[in-house]
Amino acid sequence: MKCRSYAAAAVMLAASLVVSHAQSSDSATTAKKHHVVRREKKPAGPTVEEQIENLRNQMQTQIDSLKSSLSEKDAQLQQAQQAAADAQAAAAKAQQEVDAQQQSDSQNAAAVSTLQSTVSDLKGNQASLATTISDETSAIKKQIEAPDALRYKGITLSPAGSFLAGETVWRSSAMGDGLNTHFSSIPLNAAQNAQIGEWQGSGRQSRVALKAVGKTANFAMTGYYEADWLSAGVTSNNNQSNSYTMRMRQLWADAKTNSGWDFSGGQGWSLATETTVGLTRGSEILPASIDPQYEAGFVWTRQYSFRVSKDFANKLFIGASAENAETLNPAGTNIPTTGFIFGQIGDTGGLEDNQSNYTPNPSPDFVLKAAWEPGWGHFEVFNIDRFFQDRIYPTGGTPYNNTVASSGIGGGFRGPLFNKKLTIGLKGLYGEGMGRYGSSTIADVTVRSNGTLAPLRSFSALSTIEANPTNRLMLYFNYGGDYVYRTYWITGTTATTATAEGYGIPSTWNGLTVSDAPAMSGCNTQPTTASTDLGFAAPASCSNQTKDVQEFTAGQWYNIYAGPKGRLRFGLQYSRFERDLWSGAPGPLNPGGGAHGNLNTVYTSFRYYMP
Repeated sequence: MKCRSYAAAAVMLAASLVVSHAQSSDSATTAKKHHVVRREKKPAGPTVEEQIENLRNQMQTQIDSLKSSLSEKDAQLQQAQQAAADAQAAAAKAQQEVDAQQQSDSQNAAAVSTLQSTVSDLKGNQASLATTISDETSAIKKQIEAPDALRYKGITLSPAGSFLAGETVWRSSAMGDGLNTHFSSIPLNAAQNAQIGEWQGSGRQSRVALKAVGKTANFAMTGYYEADWLSAGVTSNNNQSNSYTMRMRQLWADAKTNSGWDFSGGQGWSLATETTVGLTRGSEILPASIDPQYEAGFVWTRQYSFRVSKDFANKLFIGASAENAETLNPAGTNIPTTGFIFGQIGDTGGLEDNQSNYTPNPSPDFVLKAAWEPGWGHFEVFNIDRFFQDRIYPTGGTPYNNTVASSGIGGGFRGPLFNKKLTIGLKGLYGEGMGRYGSSTIADVTVRSNGTLAPLRSFSALSTIEANPTNRLMLYFNYGGDYVYRTYWITGTTATTATAEGYGIPSTWNGLTVSDAPAMSGCNTQPTTASTDLGFAAPASCSNQTKDVQEFTAGQWYNIYAGPKGRLRFGLQYSRFERDLWSGAPGPLNPGGGAHGNLNTVYTSFRYYMP
């Protein structure tokens, strides 16, 4: 600023000098002209030096003024800069405060969002808790008012399996069997009781059951009791009060480990009976029959057993059991009545029935079984080993015990089709001494003339079709049978005659007449007089043994109601039986020569099952 002031002053001084010089030149030039202009004489002005001095003074004054003004402006600039710095500092401080406020606002917003989320969660939890409490309250109320099972000291008790039944049966032949049909005693067509039918009604198949389940860290323990009234005491009758006795059907305990081992003991279904869930006791599948004897060809017993089984990945199951043994009375022709001891009636002091036969079994029956569930259906195979014993008193010899072993092999499968609308099944058993395990209970053994026991070869099979067209209706169709082979010995042969012993003896053998073969000539001739014991007489001259019993069954179960209050159902069943005898003609597959009995039955059932 100072340099600019000095330069301006110098320029103004130079300009003044130039103007003064020009004026002097103009005066000189004017003097040369020919005409003279007269002017008034003016007073003398300041000299150049004075003018320069004045100009200098003026410029100094201006410079001083400019300096003063510049100083003031510098002061103002400094004030402005200070104000700007102060403003910038205030702005920075304000920005910091704004940033802090924004951060605080962001934190507050996050806190508010978190709080809102927490409140929402609390509301949801409250609603869920309210729903849970409501559900648990409803469940507790249901357990109190309508429990599915009862709880006692950590044990779950359930009456499932119990039902009340009112049932009837009509038979085309009078058998006096009550509800259950004695398959191997079906009368021949020519018998007197085959000429008259019978009808009976009973509630004896009603059942009570109680299942107890308790769990520990290592075991699941189960106890089961089941009973009905399908038994009779010495004085039981149908005359007035229907005084039948209650019987134990099942009574067993079971312990299953977390590793798949299963131990159980007590009275229940044989391990040979078909199951539906591995080899688990209590999962047995029975024919859908109203008849308490079930179906011809069905393989089963219900007796004491102790079994052990192992579950391998819910696919393969292997088990073994030792089961109570009993031998059906020997059957056949020319069975000796002396010289051996086979069995006896029960000793009432030992709490046995003195009307029944008890055999001296040397050991239990042994059953080994494997089941396979690959994802469709249930498949199984099993083996039964049995031992029969009697004591022989030979003429003139030393008495001794005789033990005979026998075995059988069986198997079967059951599988659903068409989205479980249809189920098919097939099962069977083949072997020696297996008559007790077939539902017809024809015979286990025969006896030779020397008193030794001989197991009879037999075969049992049952096929099943079950359809469920609706949730309420089940239709079932069964066909099965029990077959016993001929087992005999020919001795003392001559050119024209031969003697024989055993089961199903033919009247001729290798062209020879068997003189002591069973008579079969009167099997199709009705007796002319009634027998003195039951009022019915079997055909005369008809004494051979049962070859087979076959049964065809068609039936339905309809659920009138099925829900939380239990199940009310109605059953209707028709069964046709055919029992054939071995004829006098030779050959293992001879149809019996017309010696057979046909039986038609119609069952009804009205049952209420406990929920």
